[in-house]
Amino acid sequence: MTDTTERKRPENPEGEREPLGTRKTTKRGGGDPATRGRTTIADGVVEKIAGLAARDVLGVHAMGSGLSRTFGAVRDRVPGGTKSVSRGVKAEVGELQTALDLEIVVDYGVSIADVARAVRENVIAAVERMTGLEVVEVNIAVSDVKLPDEEDEEPESRLQ
Repeated sequence: MTDTTERKRPENPEGEREPLGTRKTTKRGGGDPATRGRTTIADGVVEKIAGLAARDVLGVHAMGSGLSRTFGAVRDRVPGGTKSVSRGVKAEVGELQTALDLEIVVDYGVSIADVARAVRENVIAAVERMTGLEVVEVNIAVSDVKLPDEEDEEPESRLQ
């Protein structure tokens, strides 16, 4: 005895039956998954990246003005307090671009122009690589020079 009933096959939009195993799958949501949605980056994120990148440059002694460094040193000594890596950095972040203002203290004897150029290059590379934002400007203000015989306002913490 043979079965004469035809198996139910899906129909295409024209009403014709498609051969089994040839059904096309349609993408839902449309487009590349990377384009579905929006990414926003907070000013503080860019400030942290820029602060760390600036500190990596040889000749940068500290970040921020004397007053902000003093308050930062006090905050760092408080139990549970964290070191502010964004001290001395101000970022304005748009959808595609960002602009940065940095305030640095340089070591005595280094070329300020060379340090500023190196800071600018390092900050731009780090921010653009990590965020995908275009850095349109990096303004650098040198607020102080650390002399060799000056005491640090932020002494290194020592393990006890």
